[in-house]
Amino acid sequence: GLKEKNALDAVEKAINTMENDPTFDAGYGSFLNANGEIELDAIIAENSNFGAVAGVSKVRNPISLAKKILRDNEVNFIICRGAEDYAEKNGVPLCDPKELIMERELKRWRRIKKENKKPEDFFHSTVGAVALDENGNIAAGTSTGGTPNKIPGRVGDSPLFGAGCYANSSVGISATGYGECIMRVLLSRTVAELYKKMELEQACKEALTVLKNIGGYGGVISIDVKGNFGYSFNTPRMAYAFNEGNKINSFI
Repeated sequence: GLKEKNALDAVEKAINTMENDPTFDAGYGSFLNANGEIELDAIIAENSNFGAVAGVSKVRNPISLAKKILRDNEVNFIICRGAEDYAEKNGVPLCDPKELIMERELKRWRRIKKENKKPEDFFHSTVGAVALDENGNIAAGTSTGGTPNKIPGRVGDSPLFGAGCYANSSVGISATGYGECIMRVLLSRTVAELYKKMELEQACKEALTVLKNIGGYGGVISIDVKGNFGYSFNTPRMAYAFNEGNKINSFI
């Protein structure tokens, strides 16, 4: 289990683990865009502030770069080459973009190109984490490689504050799913607003109803300052886990 005492560090480390695992669509092994390239997005947030990056190809762990941006507190969101330059100047490790590409994803990309049709039936594997520390600080984060064969330069909900991720002093949320619809309803912020008048679990469910009403699908995980967990999804399944002290519960 994670031993970090700080919520922000815990979120970073949890997402680092998933970025380094090719099972997920984040970091190494992410989906490729229409040009056969990797473009990664990430956000990390705490106390109504955030750091985010989009369209990076040379950063193995975009969530760590997002955290550096948040910590520096000069700007909130940096994209593409500017984000990679910022990483290099500030000690966030860079890599060759080819190091992040898996043969599995090259095969998927070639198959999509050969069939010449939009890939509709696939499961998003965007990753996220939320945490509450002993000082009552809440953090949330989200990291993704986007959708298969996406238009180069396309940015979805994941790195957008209030859409793919949100955190204030009361609650933290991370979202996954069909990005265009999640952006339109600001899904994570919607959970936070609903939480003001209902229990967290119910707020998550109500927010997913809002998403479904515009034809969107996805899921959210959340935690509040009292240590309550909340989650909901309207997809066939969503893998999630939560750690209560020394006990880890996981679900697929």
